[in-house]
Amino acid sequence: MPLWSNELTAEQRLSKALIAIMERAPAIGGVAMVGKRVVDEDTPTACTDGRDEWYGRAFVAKQSDPQLRYLVIHEVFHKMYRHPITWRDLSKKCPQIANEACDYHINLKITDEFGSGGFAIMPDGGLYDVRFRGMNVKQIFDILWQENGDQPRSKQGGSGEGGDGDIDWEKAKELTKAEEAELDREIDEAIRQGDIVAGKMKGNKKLDVDDLLKPKVNWRDPLREFCVDTCRGASYSSYRRPNRRYLQQGVYMPSGVTDMVGELVFAADTSSSIFGRPLAMVLAEMQSICTMVNPSRVRILYWDTEVCKEEIYMPEDYDQLSKSTKPKGGGGTDVRCVPAYLRANNINAQAVIVLTDGDLWGGWGEWTWPLLWCILDNPSKMPPVGKVIHTNTGDM
Repeated sequence: MPLWSNELTAEQRLSKALIAIMERAPAIGGVAMVGKRVVDEDTPTACTDGRDEWYGRAFVAKQSDPQLRYLVIHEVFHKMYRHPITWRDLSKKCPQIANEACDYHINLKITDEFGSGGFAIMPDGGLYDVRFRGMNVKQIFDILWQENGDQPRSKQGGSGEGGDGDIDWEKAKELTKAEEAELDREIDEAIRQGDIVAGKMKGNKKLDVDDLLKPKVNWRDPLREFCVDTCRGASYSSYRRPNRRYLQQGVYMPSGVTDMVGELVFAADTSSSIFGRPLAMVLAEMQSICTMVNPSRVRILYWDTEVCKEEIYMPEDYDQLSKSTKPKGGGGTDVRCVPAYLRANNINAQAVIVLTDGDLWGGWGEWTWPLLWCILDNPSKMPPVGKVIHTNTGDM
């Protein structure tokens, strides 16, 4: 393939491509500004860890301008859809198939949104299959796994770059939880701001923001991960409680002991969207989690503009938690009453989980405890404090 635009450096050509893309879809340009864009001699093709992007100098030189625009959009879409972080567990099963599933997912969207008129042309060897239209990455992965399993895969990258794929799963794992949270907020803000700009600029392409922001993972996994990471008791060995298994053999060995952790608070708003199946499903999962992490007690708070009801469960009650709870409330939705209630009653929570639809009066409140928000059917809401899980009631 001939080298393109020899009079421009790879860095200049990438900047030129990005400017053209920003004129059509400002959100992509905003997300491209999150993290670094690096051109080097070592990257064989192009890749991203979900924050930064790397482009191989020799590879860039082989792409025409429309192909280069496609390539830039491709890498930025991996970031916009949070592929390297959201689908990390799939990469543990097979990183190459996980990469291909992500590529199929976004290449359909890129071709549909930017392929008309030759603006963006998929580089040679790109992965594109219309049978995956409307599917998420997990659904595509399951099909590819069923068809190929762990058999050797062809060395073909999803955006045409060749090699082992363009998501760097290992680099993505190096991001800390704090970096992931900050990255998520930066990308969300860039998408929203870009959508606003696109709406004001006549003729420019507006991305499907709802699709970009809607949840893509099972809500149970991050809920369980938060509770385990925040609330699991410390484990150690003690000779005060001999291990009965070895004692029967005449050997005196220590047994494992797990300290009971502090109190876990679950606060559910009483709006109509929460009651019914969503609340029941979350409470059932909470019940399962409590038997695992063994908090000293669980305090359930039902609230609207004030805390309407408090229920306290001890370890011996956890197996009945989801069946015995009696929600109460209705009216407004002001979550500030929850941290105020905790402070007024000197409740020293190990962690707080808030279930809400995110349509709040008066802001998100002031929190000093480890905090997780479970927000239903409102993907545009992003709390300024704590971690967040977005989910749809239809997925519960």
